Amino acid sequence: MVTPPPLRIVYFGTPEFAVPTLAALLKAPASTVVAVVSQPDRPKGRGQRVAATPTKEMAVLCGVRVLQPTKLRDDEFLSMIAALRPDLGVVAAYGRILPDALLTIPRLGMINVHGSLLPKYRGAAPVHRAVIAGDAETGVTIMRVAAKLDSGATFARITRPIGPDETSEALEDALAVLGARLLVDVVDALAAGTAHEEPQDERLVTYAARLTKEEGLIDWTQPAQRLHDRVRGLFPWPHAYTFVEGRRVIVWRTSVRPDAHTCVMSGPRTPRASMPWQSAQRPRNRPIPARMAAGSPSTGFFAGRS
Repeated sequence: MVTPPPLRIVYFGTPEFAVPTLAALLKAPASTVVAVVSQPDRPKGRGQRVAATPTKEMAVLCGVRVLQPTKLRDDEFLSMIAALRPDLGVVAAYGRILPDALLTIPRLGMINVHGSLLPKYRGAAPVHRAVIAGDAETGVTIMRVAAKLDSGATFARITRPIGPDETSEALEDALAVLGARLLVDVVDALAAGTAHEEPQDERLVTYAARLTKEEGLIDWTQPAQRLHDRVRGLFPWPHAYTFVEGRRVIVWRTSVRPDAHTCVMSGPRTPRASMPWQSAQRPRNRPIPARMAAGSPSTGFFAGRS
C-alpha cells in the first residue's frame, strides 16, 4: 500500500485553545504545517505590553513561518497563501471570519475545530454558552468552513460531560485536547481519501453570541443554580460581578448547597430576610466574609432562589 504524501497545511489559530491542535499537526505524519496565521500581537495585562499570541509562540519555537495580517482580503496576503501551495487549511479559534477568496485557495478547502456539538451553538462563544445554560454535556465538531457562520458539513464529533462546578476555562482546555486528537484523525482521512461529510440539520441550529461585559452583572432574583452556572460560565472573562455598598465586586466562584438550606441575613438597608443559600468565594478559595453579604437580594452574595 502506497502511503500518501503529507498534506501541506496552513493553520489559522490565535489563543490557547488553538495550541493543542497546532502541536498535534506538527507531530502528525500525515501533515506538514507550512505556515501559521495568527491575529496580530496585542497589549496584554496591567502593563499593556505587547505579547505574542500563543500560536505564534509555538510556531516560532518550532521554526514555522508566522503570518499576522491585519486585512485578510489584502491581495498581498492572499498571494502569500497561494504561493505556499496548501492542500488544506485548518482553523481553530482564529477569531475572524475568513473571506471566500481565502477559503478557495487550499486544494481540499478548509476545516475547523469547533467547541460544540454542531449545529448547536454556532458562533463565537460555544463553550461559555453551554456552561451558562447549565448543559450536562458538550463536545467538539470538526466541520468544513463555509461562507455562512459555522454551517459547513461535519466530518466528526466527540462528546464530553460538563462537570457541575466546571468553569468555561477548564472545559475549554479539555475540549482543546479532545479536538486536537479528533482533527488529526480527520486530516488522516482526508489524506487517504476516505473522509466522509454530513450536512448539518438546519432545524436544530442555535447560536452562541459573543460575550459582553454587561452580561456579568448578577441578577440575585434568579434561581441559585442559574446564578452558579452564570458565574462559572463567565470565568475567566468577563467575570460575574455585583455591587456591595456601591463598589463593584467580582464573583470568582460559587457553589449551590444541595440541601437548599435557608440563610437568614440582615443588612443596613433591608430588614432581615430568608434566602436559599448561594455561597461565593474569592481567589484561593477564601470565603467572602459574611459582613459583605449584608444588603438587599440585588447586592448580597448569599442571595438567590433555589
